[in-house]
Amino acid sequence: MIETLTALLFAHVLADFVLQTDWIHRHKRHFGVMLLHGALVLVASMAALGHVDALPVLALAVLHLAIDCAKTYGNFKGLTAFLADQALHLLVIVAVAFHAPTLWATGAWADMPTLLPLMALLSGLIATLVAGQYAVGLLMRSHGTLIQQRGLRNGGRQIGLIERGLIFFFVMANQPLAVGFLITAKSILRFGTAARDQKTAEYVIIGTLASFAWAFLVAEATRALMELLPPLEIAGWLA
Repeated sequence: MIETLTALLFAHVLADFVLQTDWIHRHKRHFGVMLLHGALVLVASMAALGHVDALPVLALAVLHLAIDCAKTYGNFKGLTAFLADQALHLLVIVAVAFHAPTLWATGAWADMPTLLPLMALLSGLIATLVAGQYAVGLLMRSHGTLIQQRGLRNGGRQIGLIERGLIFFFVMANQPLAVGFLITAKSILRFGTAARDQKTAEYVIIGTLASFAWAFLVAEATRALMELLPPLEIAGWLA
């Protein structure tokens, strides 16, 4: 079951956060674009499992589409809607993996077990960087109107990507103390800006803690998943 779940999880983050472009996200209320997103979920799931004719995979894509339709046409927005949407998608993935645990074992990639930890690692990285950016952005959207932005265009987003990427690397490398040094370094670098007024200070603190917490939790979840899978032998891939 864990093998099928890992492959479907990778397909999900790939379809939702990589293949779902800004154009698709902006035009998702058009049903044709919504169907396109559903097709991408189906193709990504089939590709990840190495299956092209599995009924549970089709059911997963249909349920994914139904959840997205409810969120989009129900006009549910904000961080709570995003987290609820992702939680429902994960629930469907777990249900499909539980119902059809042999999808991976009967797929085209069953004799390549090293793919599984690689999928888990990439899933965690995408969730840390891309999904984390979206989640933190939703959290900070209402606060951003209360302060003056005088920094580089998209500078905050780039900083967030780098810091979450570093935290993910430190946790996966079993170096949690380095996360503390990163927090300290950012606090020192941000002190001059944050000290100018309370609103800016609180904005920086909330955004930083949210970004760090997201990256740390996703990295720990990724580590836990990879411990259930065959070891990732990098040397074998490079040979």
